[in-house]
Amino acid sequence: QVQLAESGGGLVQAGGSLRLSCAASGSIFSINAMAWYRQAPGKQREWVASITRGGTVNYADSVKGRFTISRDSAKNVVYLQMNDLKPEDTGVYYCRFLTGLNTYWGQGTQVTVSS
Repeated sequence: QVQLAESGGGLVQAGGSLRLSCAASGSIFSINAMAWYRQAPGKQREWVASITRGGTVNYADSVKGRFTISRDSAKNVVYLQMNDLKPEDTGVYYCRFLTGLNTYWGQGTQVTVSS
C-alpha cells in the first residue's frame, strides 16, 4: 500500500519562507510526475507545480518566481520551496504522484500566511 505524507507546513508571516516535503512509503514504481496542489478555504483545489520524470518543471503563474519544486528520485521525495509567501498562498497543500497505472495523493499539510 503506497502512502504519501507531506510535512513542513505551518504559520508564517508574509514575505517568509517554508519548505514542504512529500515522501512515499510502500512500493511505488515508474513515477511519471510529481506535483503539488493547494486548496484555499471555500475554493477548489488548484495545481501549483509539477516535475516530470525527465526533470521538466512547470509552475502556476501565481507562484512562478517564488516557488521551486525539486525531487530526490532515489528516495521518492518531492519538495516545494516557497519564498516570499503571501496571504493568498494560504491553504492546504497536497502532493500527488502519478505512475502509469495509478495516482496517489497525500493527506495535505496546512500553510497559513499572515499579513
